[in-house]
Amino acid sequence: QVQLVESGGGLVQPGGSLRLSCTASGFTFSSYIMSWYRQAPGKERELVAVITSDGSNTNYADSVKGRFTISRDNAKNRVYLQMNSLTPEDPAVYYCKAEARVGLVRGWGQGTQVTVSS
Repeated sequence: QVQLVESGGGLVQPGGSLRLSCTASGFTFSSYIMSWYRQAPGKERELVAVITSDGSNTNYADSVKGRFTISRDNAKNRVYLQMNSLTPEDPAVYYCKAEARVGLVRGWGQGTQVTVSS
């Protein structure tokens, strides 16, 4: 069965860092585009970062460019989101998504909460 499980969320002070991970199973992870989304209370779910199946290309929302880095380790069936210089605009539930190609979604994770507070 397809499964995506996020972890690494928690409480961090402004300016701090967190590293989220998403572990996949039940499909050929190395063939899939992976992305991170987030949804804050009262806001739409938004794309944060995306990475191609082989990790050769990435893209980021303007709000996180220069602060967040998406990466993947296909040998571990895992995609990461390194979040640095966190601000009060970053708290949200963060989700990972797998796509065989753009628009063909294989699955979503359950989400992990990120809270930024002093």
